[in-house]
Amino acid sequence: MDGTLVDTEPYWMAAETALVESFGGTWSHEQALQLVGNGLIDSAVILQNAGVDMEAEAIISLLTDGVQDALRTQGVPFRPGARELLLDLKAAGIPTGLVTMSLRRMAMSVAELIEFDAFDIVVAGDDVSRPKPHPEPYLTAASLLDIDIADAVVIEDSPTGLRAGLASGAVTLGVPHIVPLDHVGAHELWPTLQDRTAADLVDLFDRKNSMTGATR
Repeated sequence: MDGTLVDTEPYWMAAETALVESFGGTWSHEQALQLVGNGLIDSAVILQNAGVDMEAEAIISLLTDGVQDALRTQGVPFRPGARELLLDLKAAGIPTGLVTMSLRRMAMSVAELIEFDAFDIVVAGDDVSRPKPHPEPYLTAASLLDIDIADAVVIEDSPTGLRAGLASGAVTLGVPHIVPLDHVGAHELWPTLQDRTAADLVDLFDRKNSMTGATR
């Protein structure tokens, strides 16, 4: 979600900076990049190590509140082509799932701002016990969609997310945003989702499987 569907990473970074500074610490852009795509608890531990004297669950809740407030007051900056691709997937009858390490309340608030039912299922950070880069979030999504994970295409913007997708066994597409994705091992990298369609994803899936000899 964050960085692939919506450009909320600046909102997260602003909330992190304010939190660390409230405890007398400093928070650099480089430190903030460590959290991109991370699981909630892992991110909270990094913030604790930066001087935030709060329980992990309280950190997660406070940051989520801050980002949701920013979305309400500053708007939802959808990434180029993301909504259009989701609409085309829906028209093509291809099931879709949102898999994010944000809290479910955060994920649902973003999904509900899309003017159509973009996702058949949502898997959030508080729905799984093992966050990305573990494959559990994507395997859970495949189970909820009642599909074989080998029939799925994962779209990610972070190294952590890409590793989760690859470990799950899905065809994994990287669309870099805040951090580079070179040498992570994605099956393909696209600079943007702008002007991409369901047919492009089907083509990616077919090309990847023809190279491996796999079949649907």
